[in-house]
Amino acid sequence: MIFPLEQLVEYTGNVYEITCASIRRAFQLSMTRDAAIDDNGGKVVSLAARQVFTKTVEYQIEKD
Repeated sequence: MIFPLEQLVEYTGNVYEITCASIRRAFQLSMTRDAAIDDNGGKVVSLAARQVFTKTVEYQIEKD
């Protein structure tokens, strides 16, 4: 599966927030060398974005 474009178009939340979550997830995946990266053809960012948009991986904003 590629980047969930339909979900991006229909997304009504804070785009900046979900983008930051996707970037952070991509960093985590690349640092841990997750096997899912190979299943996704080596495309870390699209895998991370898909995981965040489909809520496979959840995130929360930390308050200072």
